[in-house]
Amino acid sequence: MLASDAEREHVTARLRTAAAEGRLTLAESDERQAAAYAARTRDELVPLLAGLPRPPRPRRPRRGPLTPRAQRNLRIHAGVTVAVLLLLVLGAVLGPAPLFVPIGPAFWLGLILFVHSRRAEREASPDEEMPEELR
Repeated sequence: MLASDAEREHVTARLRTAAAEGRLTLAESDERQAAAYAARTRDELVPLLAGLPRPPRPRRPRRGPLTPRAQRNLRIHAGVTVAVLLLLVLGAVLGPAPLFVPIGPAFWLGLILFVHSRRAEREASPDEEMPEELR
């Protein structure tokens, strides 16, 4: 598979970091960086990272932004939730039942909206786009 510019930049950044840490000599770093910029495929990039430690992985992978469809669905869900809550509050204020406070339904509606926002479809994050062997 052909290497992208982002993959080449990722590899050269790791090589620069390794040189700054003293893991590579300046000459070796320059040689590997030149080879990285000249690489056409991912398979040519992998050997350039040989012998270097992998960077620590983040505990939780970054999440990409919501897709436009997910944003629209979430806005609709939030609007319906607000409308239902307004009806419940209006019913509590004008209704015959004394001391009815819609705290329970408000909690569950809010929780459902929160879960929807966390599970909504997202675009790929930069961490997911980088192949495992180049991370």
